[in-house]
Amino acid sequence: MEGSAVRLQGLRKTFGETTAVDGVDLDVRDGEFFSMLGPSGSGKTTVLRLIAGFETPTEGRVALAGRDVTERAPFVRDVHTVFQDYALFPHMTVEQNVAYGLAVRKVPKAERLVRARKALAEVDLEGFGRRRPDRLSGGQRQRVALARALVGRPRVLLLDEPLGALDLKLREQMQVELKALQREVGITFVLVTHDQEEALTMSDRIAVFRQGRIEQVGTPAEIYERPATAFVASFVGTSNLLQGDAARRILGTPETHSVRPEKIRVLKESATADEPETATATGTVAEVVYAGGSTRFLVDLDAGGRLTALQQNLDTSAEDVAAYRGSRVRLAWRRRHAVPIPDAR
Repeated sequence: MEGSAVRLQGLRKTFGETTAVDGVDLDVRDGEFFSMLGPSGSGKTTVLRLIAGFETPTEGRVALAGRDVTERAPFVRDVHTVFQDYALFPHMTVEQNVAYGLAVRKVPKAERLVRARKALAEVDLEGFGRRRPDRLSGGQRQRVALARALVGRPRVLLLDEPLGALDLKLREQMQVELKALQREVGITFVLVTHDQEEALTMSDRIAVFRQGRIEQVGTPAEIYERPATAFVASFVGTSNLLQGDAARRILGTPETHSVRPEKIRVLKESATADEPETATATGTVAEVVYAGGSTRFLVDLDAGGRLTALQQNLDTSAEDVAAYRGSRVRLAWRRRHAVPIPDAR
């Protein structure tokens, strides 16, 4: 177990007749930012709670830093959990909130003060110690929750949808800050999220969950560029699936392939492929969706099925792209960007 911050072996959890986690094996490396990604009900939050000790597995083992903690209470595990609702004490100041765990552990008051202020400085809240939580913005309250978690320097920090309550712009800002903070403190972070972009942005590696099981574990690039299953291809970002007769006519094989929309170019129907390793398909534009910086083209293929292509709006406006609706086009992409999906049916 050397180098492993968290190790799960044969983990299974049932609630009555419902199986929430079904045979999960997982290693989270020491010092990495690891995300557990999946839709609601996929088992990721239950796995987090099993690591924290809030739930006891029906079967399997949980080890932290090589020590079996399966039967150990949460408060004796070297982990801390940050929740979406922050769970701050409203009657305490920011400084008191951050130092609370140290007070419970009977750390001397002077040391508590020094460590709390240092933790607040790490999350860019220096000088906020005397404020109450209700005088802070959502992003600031999130930082206080992080400081409270980090002040005790746990070996593993568990984050349960920590940015879910923030608006889009602040969430994107916090994603960058959270990853930078993790690099700075060097603690293992384990994040639970249903947000694909969040997982891709922050993670060193990602585990994609579905129905209590792990579909794939890999780096963000591996998960996105080389999805192992049809579910991963469709859940992580947007993907086109070429299969059956359409795949045979376009790619020369009936095997199912995934092609990401941004890999596809939209050309005039009369255009020819400018590279030997390019696949093409003709069709009719069924719909165009203008999104400011980019446009999605939904194209009904002559070979059967529909593909979505995504193009950046470098020189085009909403009026320009609307003219494509109903027009004939040729789609083109590099053959290596058509990734085989072995489990697709």
